[in-house]
Amino acid sequence: MGEAVLRRQRVRESAARTYARSFPIVPVRANGMTVEGADGRRYLDCLSGAGTLALGHNHPVVLEAIRRTLDSGAPLHLLDLATAEKDDFTTALFESLPAEFAARARIHFCGPAGTDAVEAALKLMQTATGRAGALAFTGGYHGMTAGALALTGNVAVKEPLPSGGEVVRLPYPYGYRCPFGVGGEAGADLAATYVERLLDDPSGGVVPPAAMVLEAVQGEGGVVPAPDGWLRAMRQITAERGIPLIVDEVQTGVGRTGAMWAVEHSGVVPDAMVLSKAIGGSLPLAVVVYREDYDGWRPGAHTGTFRGNTLAMAAGAATLRYVTAHGLAERAALVGERMTGRLRDLAGELPVIGDVRGRGLMIGVELVDPSGAPDACGAHPADPAFAVRVREACLERGLIVELGGRHDAVLRLLPPLTITDEQAAAVLDRLADAIASASAASAGSAVSVGSARSAGSAGSGQGRGAGSAAEVRGAE
Repeated sequence: MGEAVLRRQRVRESAARTYARSFPIVPVRANGMTVEGADGRRYLDCLSGAGTLALGHNHPVVLEAIRRTLDSGAPLHLLDLATAEKDDFTTALFESLPAEFAARARIHFCGPAGTDAVEAALKLMQTATGRAGALAFTGGYHGMTAGALALTGNVAVKEPLPSGGEVVRLPYPYGYRCPFGVGGEAGADLAATYVERLLDDPSGGVVPPAAMVLEAVQGEGGVVPAPDGWLRAMRQITAERGIPLIVDEVQTGVGRTGAMWAVEHSGVVPDAMVLSKAIGGSLPLAVVVYREDYDGWRPGAHTGTFRGNTLAMAAGAATLRYVTAHGLAERAALVGERMTGRLRDLAGELPVIGDVRGRGLMIGVELVDPSGAPDACGAHPADPAFAVRVREACLERGLIVELGGRHDAVLRLLPPLTITDEQAAAVLDRLADAIASASAASAGSAVSVGSARSAGSAGSGQGRGAGSAAEVRGAE
């Protein structure tokens, strides 16, 4: 069955297929972190729907919320009418937001995807300020619709299209490949100074913008966390100049980075937050939450048929409350720190690992060509071809990981927040084995896989709200 499905997909679907190219499998069952293919093979899923599945696949609390809503006879589609499910979701969401932000916030339900929420946030700030342009950052990713794509940094997805609007591109502090060639705290300071000087330069070419849009941790850009001090500087710079600050928390939200929302690490209070992915409990849902001062829309100024989804709101409310009640953000911080620590140990053994970075359970491993000449910061050239081989080797070992980053050479780990210590160890074992094996094959010589596997221990015991050890063994 699986091969036939894959064959029909190749013939029928558009050339834009992405994940189906990377992972030629046909999932038929999924539970927690484990995905079973039509061929009976099981995989540990470190993609989690690109961060959508905060609780993993088919978590009981999510399924119960969906079944309860279905059994209640509640209408599944009512445009933007008031419902008990919408009210409950909004309450759960506001309870999870930073208190200072939530106290004076409004919510707008958008279309079902994060890119729709980005478009809505831009229109909101354009309406409020009377301005048209925006400030965005190198490496940023905000979606594939026209306005969101204009904000996105990836040139490859923008080249075939006409201009999406006036966007001033600013340098994002990327320590490993610093745009200023200095790295570290000095590089972040230079990035902040550059923004400030550019905006204040009457000949700098920047017309006062409608908003600044940024990610506290760039996801598709290669899992690049923004330094907290730099984020605070962006908040100060925008506040002093009357520029609304929009933080895109589509992938970083709901505990992913070790805090409920990534901005909480820095204490920054933005003017708007764009939310999607995990807030729907695995179902499509996207919203913009913003300071009430900016609520200048007229009725119907931004609407749509699928502004919210009853089942998604029920599943999302259950997910938000479960993450909070079981301390899964704190758990993500703990397990993420252990995993990045082990991966950094592994980097000391395998020079093809140029950098390990991330926050919580949003982890990136940048793969490089160690024989290439290093740049001013000592970073070797990215090796996207090798990264593809590692991804394939991971899949052979029953591990699903995806690539990202400026050169598609960053292995991205986005496991569910319910990952157990045993599952974390299994992920690291398989990843270490895959990298070592691919490295040995590339070099044409033996590499000690046994020593690499020693990086796979992420601790002992079982995490709260997570699957069983049997689930890990079943994926082997």
